[in-house]
Amino acid sequence: MSATPTTRPTVTEREARQVAEAAREQQWRKPSFAKELFLGRFRLDLIHPHPLPADEDVQRGEEFLAKLRDFCETKIDSARIERDAQIPDEVIDGLKELGALGMKIDTKYGGLGLTQVYYNKALALVGSASPAIGALLSAHQSIGVPQPLKQFGTQEQKDTFLPRCARTDISAFLLTEPDVGSDPARLATTAVPDDGGTSRSSGAESGGHYVLDGVKLWTTNGVVADLLVVMARVPESEGHKGGITAFVVEAASEGITVENRNAFMGLRGLENGVTRFHQVRVPAANRIGPEGAGLKIALTTLNTGRLSLPAMCVGAGKWCLKIAREWSGAREQWGKPVALHEAVGSKISFIAATTFALEAVLDLSSQMADEDRNDIRIEAALAKLYGSEMACLMADELVQIRGGRGFETAESLRARGERAVPAEQLLRDLRINRIFEGSTEIMHLLIAREAVDAHLSVAGDLIDPDKSLQDKARAGAQAGVFYARWLPKLVAGPGQLPTSYAEFKREVDLSGHLRYVERTARKLARSTFYAMSRWQGRMETKQGFLGRIVDIGAELFAMSAACVRAELLRSQGDHGREAYQLADAFCRQSRIRVEELFGRLWSNTDDLDRKVVKGVLAGTYEWLEHGVVDPSGEGPWIAAAPPGPSTKENLHRPIR
Repeated sequence: MSATPTTRPTVTEREARQVAEAAREQQWRKPSFAKELFLGRFRLDLIHPHPLPADEDVQRGEEFLAKLRDFCETKIDSARIERDAQIPDEVIDGLKELGALGMKIDTKYGGLGLTQVYYNKALALVGSASPAIGALLSAHQSIGVPQPLKQFGTQEQKDTFLPRCARTDISAFLLTEPDVGSDPARLATTAVPDDGGTSRSSGAESGGHYVLDGVKLWTTNGVVADLLVVMARVPESEGHKGGITAFVVEAASEGITVENRNAFMGLRGLENGVTRFHQVRVPAANRIGPEGAGLKIALTTLNTGRLSLPAMCVGAGKWCLKIAREWSGAREQWGKPVALHEAVGSKISFIAATTFALEAVLDLSSQMADEDRNDIRIEAALAKLYGSEMACLMADELVQIRGGRGFETAESLRARGERAVPAEQLLRDLRINRIFEGSTEIMHLLIAREAVDAHLSVAGDLIDPDKSLQDKARAGAQAGVFYARWLPKLVAGPGQLPTSYAEFKREVDLSGHLRYVERTARKLARSTFYAMSRWQGRMETKQGFLGRIVDIGAELFAMSAACVRAELLRSQGDHGREAYQLADAFCRQSRIRVEELFGRLWSNTDDLDRKVVKGVLAGTYEWLEHGVVDPSGEGPWIAAAPPGPSTKENLHRPIR
């Protein structure tokens, strides 16, 4: 067995991008509504009529939701979880008995076999009772052992681990390290093959082992987990391709130590820790997929796994609306309820309209995931990005509507005899969603990369400095053919015809909003093309511009989903008129945001900001920091995490 590396890999910016690029799915085998939207093509036919779940899926899902609601109302004490910073063991045991650990696991493995739609409805429900429980269930099923095994596991792995995950065992996902976040090229945890004299590089063999060494940070569920999905770097050697690789690891294995249970500003019940691996032997049969496929497995898993986060954001929006309605109707100022004052009423309208749109985005994306007719990698990423940002805004507006009571803790409100409304807790709990599973900034870049994929596919070699003149000439010819066909289609479209989308014209007219989406999608595509022509290879450095492009696309997707959902509800006779009103309000609010974003595409302070940042880093403005004291404690910005045995107490506490 080769020696364990003791230094973190040193990579250049270009090498880091190459690792990320190799991990993303390269092909588009199925249609994508959002991809077409960024290309200026409004494919309403891909989402309308709104896809619907099968009757048996609805029945199974509704039956479980009824049981889960009863459990949430009778067994979960959110205030206790917040106070004790821990989910009681009996609550987790109750969730196990209910089958909540196996919501997404097929019934043949002992799971409930819920669809993505109903899994998300369940997360919204339980997350409203306790966001910490929602995070536990989500991390276990969306990114923990069940999802990657469902997509990439061998039959033997599924037979071995999925029944455990469905009923008894909690799983966790371990990728992040103390000095590695969204740049996995620098991953330092190693998995050194110990073949016993036999080379193995593909498949999940029954013989041989890997020896894991390293430290993982922010291991959600890691403190209580029974099973771990661990990403580690396999060194390249004879018979071993090497690269970042995924493993299922028994959390009780010798050499694994949970060294710390981390505490955060929100999600106080989250079982999140620091986990050290020292000479941990993992059977080769526990490797998921081939060596080097770890990042691709992680990213593919997240394509649908990311939908769990906006599910809980939808639940938060619904609760914000309930509290805002009840409070602002009861609280009077200057002779009338505060809701009737325009300054407060606009906030309530925003919460109501945005909650409707977020649920529309979530349900549409989830149903498309269930049907598997479309590639939803962009839709899921947009749902995560948009849901996390808008939910934080809604929670902040609720705190403002509640005034001083919004800033006061629920425990303090209860102590003085008022309703214990945890508005400030919600704001703290939701804040992590803008960081979890890809920060807003990373999501902007990830989505932008997918949005310009068609351009890079035909013209990427033109702006690649490493390509030869022959490659550039070939790319130029391909780009000429592509743009000769594509650009003329961006000039005119159905959005300019007043009769387009007439089926959305009811007592409230939504057809105009869809025409706006169609026109704006073409404008968005023209703006992207112009920017690529202008900046070429420097396009990837224009992160402010790319972020605004993505945000416009997110708004257009949300507007489309809201209109389609409103028409679905109307056709079903289920609050159709009210749904049309909410969709109309949302679209009008969204259009204002879109126009502002377009204005900021070309009129912004991005260049000046870069100059200021360079000055800040150089100490040019250090004088501005004078006059304060820094209450921060001592210690390094990033803790050293060299491999080796642990010197700390093992805080691992499996729940049995």
